[in-house]
Amino acid sequence: MSGRFREGSLSARFGRQFVTLVLALTLFFLAVPVVMTFVSSFASDWFGVFPTGFVTLGNWEDVIVGTGVGADVSVGSSLAYSTGLALGGVVINLIVGVPIAYAVARYEFWGRDWVNVFAILPLAPGIILGVAFLRTYPDLSTSGIALIIGYSLLKAPYMVMAVQSSFQSMDLQQIEESARSLGASWPRTFLTVIVPNARTGIIAGSIISWTLAAAEFNFSYIVYSRGTPPLAIFLFNNITNASFLNAAAAVSVFFLLIALVTIALQIIGNRGAVRRI
Repeated sequence: MSGRFREGSLSARFGRQFVTLVLALTLFFLAVPVVMTFVSSFASDWFGVFPTGFVTLGNWEDVIVGTGVGADVSVGSSLAYSTGLALGGVVINLIVGVPIAYAVARYEFWGRDWVNVFAILPLAPGIILGVAFLRTYPDLSTSGIALIIGYSLLKAPYMVMAVQSSFQSMDLQQIEESARSLGASWPRTFLTVIVPNARTGIIAGSIISWTLAAAEFNFSYIVYSRGTPPLAIFLFNNITNASFLNAAAAVSVFFLLIALVTIALQIIGNRGAVRRI
């Protein structure tokens, strides 16, 4: 008996250390390219293994002002445009995805499994959806509306899955009955009781959907024709036509944007939680 106990203790101790080691190595492996890219954006040269010539803001100036080889416009206009497009897609996902996730988690109805399957699986790859838009809606495809609709269709599964997970962790029937017994109508119950309790999933789904929509390249490349380019096209132009250090600055801009949006959405969600408390 003591031998088995000792065996289990050793297994638990070394197993925990092994998992920790694997996690640390994985995070290090993923973080090194991001850190090196960000650091190199402040270098003037890169010969050999590490960048040299620190610290310069020339690469950032080329990208932000739009004077770089691959920058036909400034990053500010492209960021603002892509931010609006991605936010438009997120709004559509919230309006459509949250009710779908609620219905699938709350009710039993014919075709429920099929609705769930189609809601959490992407309808089509970005390239296929882009070609379909060009063929079906040739006039619409040249506007930003096509990008917003395409982003929402491509990223809807991430919103539905995140929100559905939050709904499934709650006793929706009991929450509804309690609110209705206090005189609340169903719309008020849904908007002021159920949705706020699913804020974790909604915020997570919004962050994922916005991030992926802002970086969506395949659909943007097929549909975009003229005017201010989406961020993915802007980054593509810088990465393919400019020097590596300019490309590093362009990618670093996107990293910072994602970090700021993620922090902002988390702060908004936490403030909402504190106010309700």
